[in-house]
Amino acid sequence: MNGQDEDLGAFDPNIPEEGPSAPPPGFLDDVHGYLGHKGEGDHPLYPPPPAYVPQPELNKNTLVPEVKVPTVSEDVAREALLKFVESKWRYSSKPARNMVFKQLKPITVYRYRLETYTETRASAWEFEPFTGQVVDGPQYGASPPPWDIPLMLPQRYSDRVEKARVPHSSFVKMCHKCNGCGRTRCVGCHGRGQKRCPFCHGHGRSSNKRCNSCNGRGRKRCISCHGRGYKTCSVCQGSQNMLHSIQLTVTWKNNISNFIPDRQPDFPDKNFENVSGDPFFIDESNLVYPIQGFPDQEICDVSTKMINEHYGRFSSTIRILQQRQTIELVPLTHAIYTYSGKDFSFFIYGVENQVFAAKYPSACSIL
Repeated sequence: MNGQDEDLGAFDPNIPEEGPSAPPPGFLDDVHGYLGHKGEGDHPLYPPPPAYVPQPELNKNTLVPEVKVPTVSEDVAREALLKFVESKWRYSSKPARNMVFKQLKPITVYRYRLETYTETRASAWEFEPFTGQVVDGPQYGASPPPWDIPLMLPQRYSDRVEKARVPHSSFVKMCHKCNGCGRTRCVGCHGRGQKRCPFCHGHGRSSNKRCNSCNGRGRKRCISCHGRGYKTCSVCQGSQNMLHSIQLTVTWKNNISNFIPDRQPDFPDKNFENVSGDPFFIDESNLVYPIQGFPDQEICDVSTKMINEHYGRFSSTIRILQQRQTIELVPLTHAIYTYSGKDFSFFIYGVENQVFAAKYPSACSIL
């Protein structure tokens, strides 16, 4: 018996081989206002119309009121340290209870935050098996431009993604994977329904005995297609046709930039990321303007820099819906104390009165 695959049986030449999983270039029709779709996977980004792009006023700035730096009492500082010590299993609470404060030094720390709430619109072809759905095609009118499709705005400054089918962009086409056949030739057996036995290599015998795996036939039924030689098309699910349409993807995103001046070399600024401050200044508008006249000039400079960066980054291809700039006073106190005749210190930071202590007395190890 010949063991070559070509001699295992006949196959139906009318069943095509598998085509591409996505429509090839030029397969889909152009839709006015939605250029750039060469095939599945393209996601062109549409810049907002000029009327949607806010223009900043020249030489405009924002003034900030003065603020008083908060202070921490010895009782609050001691309580914060005791709570910190409780979270460290190898620290004793005795030093925190019996320490003597030498100085509680408040440090002025401002956190500047700029938020730019944006909306982007992109699109891509989507397709699904056509089973008799309503086809909203160009016969019902021209598709509206991307920015003319109405969508409900989410809560401001909240991230969200919403998808919507572009009106009048749908049409039906023969399935690109099976050429409208509804099924494709099995690649496992090349459409024959049988494969050469892997144990006897198609000879029907192994070690001069009839092969028990194929019962001497030299071939076995293809388990991939269950012996049929073909599979139902994985794209159209046998429906032979596909419904194509353009899907609009709208993304709302709050783009946040933060800045805290590095004023205390012994305290890691990264700790500020996990605590709150007192937002004594909040400025919100379609576009905000650089802060001027604030006692901390570095905050003024950063405000100008960030506002210019955000506008340059977002205004060309993304719609700016709203901006908000905030200055927080983040509490930071350097507590210096003595215990057993030695000086130690720790930091209390944030509205939550978190503690950072690089060193702590009487730390013991359990062996």
